[in-house]
Amino acid sequence: MSPVRKGLVGVLALSAVLVAAPASAETILGALAKAYTNNSSLNSARAGVRVTDEGVAIAKSGYRPTLAGTSSWNYANGGGVSLTTGSFGIQLSQTIFDGLQTKNNVLAAEARVAAAAESLRNTEQNTLFDAASAYMDVIRDREIATLRERNLEFLGEQVRAANSRLEVGEGTRTDVAQARASQQGAIAQLSAARAQVLASSATYKQIVGEDPGKLQAGSPLGKLIPGGIQDGFAIALREHPAIIASEHLVDAAGFVVKSAEGGLLPKVTAGASVTSSFRDSNAATVANPNGWSTSAGIGATLSVPIYQGGRVSATVRQGKESLGQARIDADVNRDRVRQAVAAAWAQYQAAQETVSANRELVSAAQLALNGVIEERNVGQRTTLEVLNAQADVTAAQINLVSAQRDVVVASYAILSAIGRLSASRLGLNVALYKPEEHYEAVKDKWMGLRTPDGR
Repeated sequence: MSPVRKGLVGVLALSAVLVAAPASAETILGALAKAYTNNSSLNSARAGVRVTDEGVAIAKSGYRPTLAGTSSWNYANGGGVSLTTGSFGIQLSQTIFDGLQTKNNVLAAEARVAAAAESLRNTEQNTLFDAASAYMDVIRDREIATLRERNLEFLGEQVRAANSRLEVGEGTRTDVAQARASQQGAIAQLSAARAQVLASSATYKQIVGEDPGKLQAGSPLGKLIPGGIQDGFAIALREHPAIIASEHLVDAAGFVVKSAEGGLLPKVTAGASVTSSFRDSNAATVANPNGWSTSAGIGATLSVPIYQGGRVSATVRQGKESLGQARIDADVNRDRVRQAVAAAWAQYQAAQETVSANRELVSAAQLALNGVIEERNVGQRTTLEVLNAQADVTAAQINLVSAQRDVVVASYAILSAIGRLSASRLGLNVALYKPEEHYEAVKDKWMGLRTPDGR
């Protein structure tokens, strides 16, 4: 078999070699599982949800009493008389009515927690999609680099063949120059392809948490994709976490307005105190003896706001504007989700059609290359025509590899756009993070400085 024909056979067998992967190779779902566990941005978002959880405990503190200890000590000396006095006591204060501010603050905090949980779910979706995209990018770029290497080998054979024909008088120096020019261009393309592999690998490590090893070919999520784009729209508007989160934020903004309006209502506070005092003087009398005394008191305070400098009124107006903005943001998120579904669906269909077309193109281009080589060997074609035919084959193969990547990534994009790209739906082998566990542990805590995980 001639060197040229060996190169052609290698190109034809390339796709089978690339798809065959050892059993120990990483799978796309395995990479997604590692990203779900290791991704720093995702873990930061989880920590942010835990921060938001504490807002409920903070808001509920308005229902609870406050207890404070007091003490004082004084010494005076003048005119030959010395006097030492001191006191120790405990004061208890309990809000009876605060214009329903605490109630609405708690409801707003709970709505923010719900919104944070949905935002976390959206972040998880984005992380899983980014991991799938990075995984397929590495596979694509590695295959392109391999194609560039095979192309360079083929062009090297063409340079040697052109030199051989020149030596026996069957070729020209122009043929040699054209072959060498194509070879040098292939060297530059191979260098760029290898650099792209390194860049894709770095992105993969950033998202997944480790360098990519041997990767198995990915496949689209056909079974999880809706039957039609209208079904996708309906699912997305009903289930997408970005939409649900924005709806919770609308609720939170409404409760903030009600809390601010509570600042215009009367407030009732109850209090109690116990104080022990002592007196020590060298001029003690029956009316003012030395020693200890104890006193206790209980009472209630009613405060009716009349004018507060316009602060509360401005706060109410500000809250209403924030509520209006939150409602607009919810509409914006619905529009964005709908657009994302439409775009992902179109990309998926286009990529499927492109794969089919490029398979035919690769086959036709390879047959054409074989024919051009045979015709060149009998003097009916030029070296330039062979080089152009080889460039067509390489371009078609690269387009096919890119389209295969796009099909897989677009299927993940559809699942993300409708709000169903989750570890549980994908069946990832991970311990699912449940934000409600931390929330339940802290929402009713009265005291304690340690977090639920012991920090």
